[in-house]
Parts: sequence; structure tokens; C-alpha cells
Amino acid sequence: MALKDQLQSAMKDAMRAKDKARLGVLRMILSDIKRVEVDERIELDDARVLAVLDKMQKQRRDSISQFEAASRQDLADIEKEELEVIAQFLPAALTDQELDALIEDALAQTGASGMADMGKVMGVLKPQTQGRADMGQVSQKVKARLG
Repeated sequence: MALKDQLQSAMKDAMRAKDKARLGVLRMILSDIKRVEVDERIELDDARVLAVLDKMQKQRRDSISQFEAASRQDLADIEKEELEVIAQFLPAALTDQELDALIEDALAQTGASGMADMGKVMGVLKPQTQGRADMGQVSQKVKARLG
């Protein structure tokens, strides 16, 4: 089943269960997907839906850290609940060992030898890690290897 179809099915289940919090998050996800489809006039495939979910996950993490820094735990809790729902539709996260192996493979594929090759390495890694790892963390690990 396509990821978009899974989201729509989950939305219907949340409606039946009268789970307002989950329903709201699922509607938000689907509206964001629909916005991208309308803006770009295309039907999103699983990879692009995953990119939308990954972006939403990153936004939630940023919001949580900002709310906690401002001592607004009530708002941070709401964002954490939204993050949990979003995470249910993302693939399993990569372990550090898996991520290190992917970085090594990408370095070997591109023949990267210095920071000038960072873009090449990240270009190879992004499709493999999309939705499965924080790209900021991946970038830091690649910089450490190249620097």
C-alpha cells in the first residue's frame, strides 16, 4: 500500500475512533502533501511523501527545542504528540553502525578526499537516509570523516 493511502486509511480509522488529536495531525500531514501536489502540479510518490514527512518531523523537533528553551512545556508536549504520529509513518531509523556503513560506501563511490567533495557525498547519501536519519547528524558525520 502506498504511503499516501496508508495516511488516508489511518485518518479514516482516527475518525471512527473519535481520536481528535491523531485525526488533526493526520489531516495536517495530508493537507501538506496536497499543498505540494497543487503547487507542483504532480502526484507525489512515496519518496516525495517521505520527504514531506521528514520535513515535518524536523520542524517539530525544532519547535520542541524552542518551546522548551522558552519554558513552554505545554506547547512542547503538543509538538511531541504530533511527532509521535508522524514518526509512525516513517521507516525505522538507522543505527549508528548502519549510518557509518552508508557513509563509508558513499565515500568509496564518490572517491571523496576532502571537504570540496561534501556535496557529492551528501547527494549519494540523501536518498538512502531520507526519513531514516537526521540529515544534520549525517552532515556532521560526513564532515568529521572528510575533515
